[in-house]
Amino acid sequence: MRSRTGLGSESSASGTGSSGGLGGKHRIAIAAGVAAILIVSMVCAALAGAFSSATAAAASKASGHDVGTHGGVAAAPRRATSAPGRKSTVKAPAAKAPAAKAAALDAGTQAGLTSCRSVAHIGDSTSVGMVSPESLPNPAQRLRAQYRDVGVQHALIDASGGRSIVEEMPGQINGYRVATAWFQQGFRGCWVFALGTNDTANVAVGSNVGLTARIQEMMSAAHGEPVMWVNTQTDLTSGPWSEANMQSWNNALVAACKSYPDMRIFNWAAMVQPQWHLDDGIHYTSQGYAIRAHAIARALARAFPADGQSSQCVVN
Repeated sequence: MRSRTGLGSESSASGTGSSGGLGGKHRIAIAAGVAAILIVSMVCAALAGAFSSATAAAASKASGHDVGTHGGVAAAPRRATSAPGRKSTVKAPAAKAPAAKAAALDAGTQAGLTSCRSVAHIGDSTSVGMVSPESLPNPAQRLRAQYRDVGVQHALIDASGGRSIVEEMPGQINGYRVATAWFQQGFRGCWVFALGTNDTANVAVGSNVGLTARIQEMMSAAHGEPVMWVNTQTDLTSGPWSEANMQSWNNALVAACKSYPDMRIFNWAAMVQPQWHLDDGIHYTSQGYAIRAHAIARALARAFPADGQSSQCVVN
């Protein structure tokens, strides 16, 4: 498979730029559910602002604005459980000899590497912790380092609490507009979309922009370039962010995959363990974020490997 190239070295962006978005039909549809969406946004700001603001602020200060700082995902009350704070099982990757690694990249055949030289990662608050020094003090465990370890040379990362593909909280840019701006600025490469948790909740509370329309909108922003979606999971049994609603989103992703030859889905939901979650049932402990960052990067290498391309839509 050809090497994926894009913008300059180790870039980061905050998603500003394009005013692109949904067409008129979708804007009308959004209006039908706007009251409910505003309620969701208010709940987001009230219940999860503390997590997102503290984590994102630390990340922005320490990592050169890799992270958006707008709001956070709110969670319905979770059943009373504990989230053991076990030490992370993800160790910092061993250093590799630069010459040997360069030779492997040139050959494009080393196991565990991806053909995606440039990656644009757009996520919600479940991505914030993967780039946050507060959640992951060890830089080798953070998402950028994990992508680099599988052969990604240039990475754009934008994570914003409460983000969806369609709706926007005050001062926020939705996932579609971030992707559109990056494409217009010249990005060409592979995309990782870690979105859907809030989209599912927004649909559940009344948005008339359905799950499939949201996926199609985001895929249009990639313009046929390789895309890996990270599917969704929560520990909640009721409410807009319930696991039942997350399964509906995941099923919609699988159905959409048939229409996009270069779309892959990382089945994160199949590997999540309850102890990786905070008590809100949505966000993760430091251990959970370390495992999530490691797993996403390795899934990218399986979805779009250096010596070919996965033939399966779902990557486990």
